[in-house]
Amino acid sequence: MRFHSIALAAALLPTLAPFGALAQAQPPQGQPPATATTEDPLVARVDGQPVRLSDVMATAQDVLPAEMRDMPPALLLQIIPPEVRRQLVERTITERILTGAARAAGLDRDEEVRRRIRRAEEQELQQAFLSREVAAQVTDAAIRARYDQENSRRQGEEEVRARHILLRSETEARAAIAAVRGGEDFAAAARRLSTDPGSRDGGDLGFFKRADMVPEFAEAAFAMKPGEVSAAPVKSAFGWHVIKLEERRTAPVPGFEESRQQIRQKMLEEQVDAVVQRARAGAKVERLDQAPAGGSLLDGAAPPAQPGPAPQPQRR
Repeated sequence: MRFHSIALAAALLPTLAPFGALAQAQPPQGQPPATATTEDPLVARVDGQPVRLSDVMATAQDVLPAEMRDMPPALLLQIIPPEVRRQLVERTITERILTGAARAAGLDRDEEVRRRIRRAEEQELQQAFLSREVAAQVTDAAIRARYDQENSRRQGEEEVRARHILLRSETEARAAIAAVRGGEDFAAAARRLSTDPGSRDGGDLGFFKRADMVPEFAEAAFAMKPGEVSAAPVKSAFGWHVIKLEERRTAPVPGFEESRQQIRQKMLEEQVDAVVQRARAGAKVERLDQAPAGGSLLDGAAPPAQPGPAPQPQRR
């Protein structure tokens, strides 16, 4: 029921968003805390089979904000607006009815359907195993320790701030250089002559790192001194550039909060790879599909598509 899930998620997410902050909320005053007998109440019956609140929450995992997914059902019952709860219950009932109809039609015995179910089960087991193994390693404390370790030997990357005038031909670029050297303000010349959209800002590209620009442009800009204008036009795939270097600096080392997500992602990838390697090392694998000696599974494969043109220098 993927089509229904997507539509319901789009409809409910704006409604549920304000309630994510209540994930740690306590039951309203005057109401007793949820107990084992009340935290999973019966909400409906479908062909005599019970539908409980936990069933509703199970079908709502792609709709609820992440911080609400692990809350006790009874507490969710107090937080979720009545209209949202009604829609979630209706969705669960509809899914239960369709599942029953599919079983009645014998689809649970269809071999192709059973194959897809087995595949889905395998994927869920894989994800659960990886999540359990990795979560214990990628903690907030571990991320902070990794940041401190890397930050002790990290140096800020060099950046420069430059302006440029982009022209269609070398002749036009040389004329622009002559105009600037003849006394015209570089920013004014950029606004008058440049074909780059940033010309309205006087060709100012802001600060950028070497890797941010196409190689020809970066090589020329990083070889210049502040206040210097390129002696000759610089050609790239986008035309002819006249460059003025404004400033050089060492970029500040990113702080912990700025680096947290990147470090976390890197650690997750490392830990997943480590878990996979340990699992493979403990398994007995007999290969029956090896390519002939000297051959490759990629023999006859089409070459990768050629990359498109490098991005044009733009104001950051």
